[in-house]
Amino acid sequence: MALRIGKAVIVLGALGLTFGLSAVGGMRLALQTREVPVPDLGNLTPEEARAALADLDLALRVEPLRRVDPTIAEGRIAEQEPDGSIATRSGRSVKVWLSSGRTPGSVPALVGASEGAARRRLEEAAFTLRGLSEIRSRRYPTDAVVAQDPQPGRDGQAVRLLVNRGERGRTYVMPDLIGVAADAAAETLRTRGFRVTVVGDHPYPGLPPGTVLRQSPQAGFQIAPGEPISLEVSQ
Repeated sequence: MALRIGKAVIVLGALGLTFGLSAVGGMRLALQTREVPVPDLGNLTPEEARAALADLDLALRVEPLRRVDPTIAEGRIAEQEPDGSIATRSGRSVKVWLSSGRTPGSVPALVGASEGAARRRLEEAAFTLRGLSEIRSRRYPTDAVVAQDPQPGRDGQAVRLLVNRGERGRTYVMPDLIGVAADAAAETLRTRGFRVTVVGDHPYPGLPPGTVLRQSPQAGFQIAPGEPISLEVSQ
């Protein structure tokens, strides 16, 4: 009898210990994942914001891009995510963007950069892209900035860019080959990259063999290298 009572006490004790450990683990998990209200960090310095978030077990993440804001001094927080008063889980980060002040400052050097890189630099420096003009040239890399206004180092808020879109595909005007010797015409066209087919199925009295009678495309049409050309010649 005493042995049975002893076993029952041991079993109950083990169950109690298991329940106690589960309760402690549940409390720890609840504390780790509890939701807290995000404070409003607007107009604070990063140091002030970091201290305010530390009390709520939240971290601060300062984004590299800045925001032009005439009402908030340079270096203070102009924008945040999540916004103030929104609840989030403890242990998470709050992203903030600092103000660049009323004006962005001096214009960065953009000539030679790709259009995408130039846009990112302007955004990082809090400038506005006011206008974008294009040229097509073989002298510069495709999509490279070849000119800017204002020049680097000048003060301003907006920039205009001139970007090279690359040379257009070269095209030719189809010449009039009727009456021309097909072999010479075909050789010239093939050296330009055209695919030429010569067909001689039509006898034509009075013309030497190999003279062009018909052509496709017809004279005057725009044609690009690599396109097919068909010549019908006399036998």
